[in-house]
Amino acid sequence: MDTAEHRPAESRRPSLYGAQLWGQVQHLLLNLPVGIAGFVFTVTTLTVGLALSVTVLGLPLLAAGLAGCRGLGRVERTRARAALGSTAEEPGPLVQRRSGVSGWVIALLTDSLGWRSALFNVVLFVWGLISFTVTLVLLVVGWPVLPWVVRWMAALERMLVESLLAPNALVQRVHELEDDRGAVVDTAAADLRRIERDLHDGAQARLVALAMDLGLAKEKLTETDTPEGVAAAAAMVGAAHGEVKLALQELRDLARGIHPAVLTDRGLDAALSAVAARCTVPGGVKVHVDLKGAERPDSAVEGIAYFTVSELLTNISKHAGARSATVDVWRVEDRLMLLVQDDGRGGAAAYPGSGLAGLAERIDAVDGVFLVESPAGGPTGVTVELPWRTRAARP
Repeated sequence: MDTAEHRPAESRRPSLYGAQLWGQVQHLLLNLPVGIAGFVFTVTTLTVGLALSVTVLGLPLLAAGLAGCRGLGRVERTRARAALGSTAEEPGPLVQRRSGVSGWVIALLTDSLGWRSALFNVVLFVWGLISFTVTLVLLVVGWPVLPWVVRWMAALERMLVESLLAPNALVQRVHELEDDRGAVVDTAAADLRRIERDLHDGAQARLVALAMDLGLAKEKLTETDTPEGVAAAAAMVGAAHGEVKLALQELRDLARGIHPAVLTDRGLDAALSAVAARCTVPGGVKVHVDLKGAERPDSAVEGIAYFTVSELLTNISKHAGARSATVDVWRVEDRLMLLVQDDGRGGAAAYPGSGLAGLAERIDAVDGVFLVESPAGGPTGVTVELPWRTRAARP
């Protein structure tokens, strides 16, 4: 019986004249009409826009032409992905620094992709003439070499598309860094508001009450020297002493929330163990830190790792209904890896406005990765990758 398993390997290879070849042939033949249309549009709009650039209409017309070139570039990327196997990604939306028509015009005139798309439309016109002519001739008289020549031309056009129409990696990186900077600024502002609120509602209020109590005790001592007056003043001083202790404890808690001393002095292992000890999960939290040697990460990376684990454990205590949790920290080449797991009810997700979404933004702002796996019913696992930067040696 002649089955696919018993056929020779040569018979199972894709045919040279298969569907892929004919898709590429169709693409190359369509290059001519598409190239003519793109060339006419580009030359007309840009030429008229440049000629009228001294008038009010010139720059908006030029910007509209570049916007049209971006649209034609989107069509070409789609065609190239479908027929040529191109990996060119779609660029992000146009970034406008200012609102209104003027902002739109400035954004388009300074957009490198728009100008590269215009250049591609001009090049495609010439390339379309060549590819159309060569493909048509081969279809008529060059069948034996058609597959190889078509694939060579397809590879050349794919390279052209990916070099001119793909988003510029440097520009993309700049946009990412700008977004990350905004996230960092927002996070810092939120932390400052939290610290101010905690000081105002906690330690500051207690210190005000302490000052009032000490003032009353002073008046009591100066107004009377009877045993009853002295006893009352002593009681007030005792109450003030209690307020001092509470204020100091609140200040210690606030300082721990800013940057704990144990993290600076003893590193992640001790700091995370202290956080785990305060977690209210019934079965406790097991912490395993393996950083392979005495080398410590940069203090900023350590701080992000500490507060990420701290917030995740707080979420587990409040929302997960878990019996136990684990924290694993290790290093993989130039990445610091965190894995926080619990056996709770699951269903956690980084939806907009949630605590997990805020953590994800902070991690992304330092080129990290934040992944949540939390099916309904549990268990939940949160994996975090942070860039490893070695702590600078102190002079």
